[in-house]
Amino acid sequence: MAVFYRRLPRFRYTAPGTLEEALGLLNDQKGATRLLAGGTDLIPQLKRRGTVLPETVVDLKGIPGLAAVSYDERSGLRIGALTTINTVSRTPVIQKRFSILAQAAATMASPQVRNRGTFAGNICTAVPSADSAPALLSLEAQVRLRGAGGERIVPLDGFFIGPRRTVAEPDEILQSILVPSPEEGCRGIYLKLSPRHSMDLAIVGVAATGVAEAGSCKKICLALGAVAPTPIRARQAEVILTGQRLNPEVIEAAARMAMEECRPIDDHRASADYRRDMVYMLTRRAINQIFPSV
Repeated sequence: MAVFYRRLPRFRYTAPGTLEEALGLLNDQKGATRLLAGGTDLIPQLKRRGTVLPETVVDLKGIPGLAAVSYDERSGLRIGALTTINTVSRTPVIQKRFSILAQAAATMASPQVRNRGTFAGNICTAVPSADSAPALLSLEAQVRLRGAGGERIVPLDGFFIGPRRTVAEPDEILQSILVPSPEEGCRGIYLKLSPRHSMDLAIVGVAATGVAEAGSCKKICLALGAVAPTPIRARQAEVILTGQRLNPEVIEAAARMAMEECRPIDDHRASADYRRDMVYMLTRRAINQIFPSV
């Protein structure tokens, strides 16, 4: 079906120079503003009238420090709100210590969008198929939200509450993504099923991170995308694996449990049954790849 884009609607545009100024605008105009970071999702939405039209668009790009990536062994990785998808895919410390994030970023959209769109923006849109979300969930990431009333840190597992809905209040800005340092020996992989390698939404996304010890699963985190109203952790599948001797039977049981935990829908891109089958296949493949000696 063809999509006919219109001109942008009328709105007030403002570009604050500090985070405090931006927060003041949000606090003064609760619910009547939209934040602009990369704009790769917001601008098409506005053109096709696919969102509530804002009175004011607040451009965050002029605020210093929001595009920074930093890493500390104790506090972990911090990805600023304006960090582009391409930066995440190419930053050496992310490639070395958090490779699953670089993998996920490299599968997203086109090179042009990756150069413009932000990694945090992909979370804030809260679409079930967001590629960044399963990878971050598997690393037990958190988000730092800043509002006029102060700051709070929310586990990403509790950030999504529905399609395009998060716990962020209208006067809050996601300031950064916080990812703890992975345990020594942790391996991770993100597997994405889509019609094309990139420039397409995930039909199914599976992220897995884990640590093996003496042939057993010491720790495992499994996260699924595009198969529920929000990105989810497959916690029952994790329970099946944790502390168990790694063998084909245990991995098979965990993959089948992940298939049971997901709640996919039928749509024009895939049927619910097909998505369940692919969750099983990709979960089994992901577990075997992070534990290659099994």
